[in-house]
Amino acid sequence: MYSFLGTWPWYVSGFIIGSVMLLLVYFGKTFGMSSNLRTMCTIMGAGKTSGFFRFDWKAQRWNLVVVLGAMLGGFIATHYLSDGSGVVLNPKTVTELQQLNIDEPNGKLLPDALTSADALQSPKVWGILLLGGLLVGFGTRWAGGCTSGHAITGLSNLQLPSLIAVIGFFIGGLLMSWLLLPLILK
Repeated sequence: MYSFLGTWPWYVSGFIIGSVMLLLVYFGKTFGMSSNLRTMCTIMGAGKTSGFFRFDWKAQRWNLVVVLGAMLGGFIATHYLSDGSGVVLNPKTVTELQQLNIDEPNGKLLPDALTSADALQSPKVWGILLLGGLLVGFGTRWAGGCTSGHAITGLSNLQLPSLIAVIGFFIGGLLMSWLLLPLILK
């Protein structure tokens, strides 16, 4: 019997994601995490200042359950179905990150170079995080959805705009990680 301690194999994770997608298609729903942010902002009253947030958020309650399920599933997977080793990177990647003064993750999801208490004292780090957040928010709005919505739902439904968006996400990620990030962090 296979133990789920450690990294889950692609065929287990992929099967689960595919099964969820089939259920969503069956029930006529689409999946994407960025739409949940819009729903939460609407619930908190953002519709008073922007027409974008004026819609029937109650029709999207099911999608908020998806967010809750993702958080609960992450908690269960991390605390009960994992050996605690976390993220394991290729040694070559670790060497390249160290050249950019980014510490080895040692199982963490975020590097201390950008998220530790000391790093958050730096205006440069704050600038990187704020500009990055602004660009992600703008890009998500401009692309009509986030990476999960386009890459999982859009591509599985054979939508050309999602294919274009996913290609753009990959090109942007490559440009950022290979060209811009080394310039910013050195």
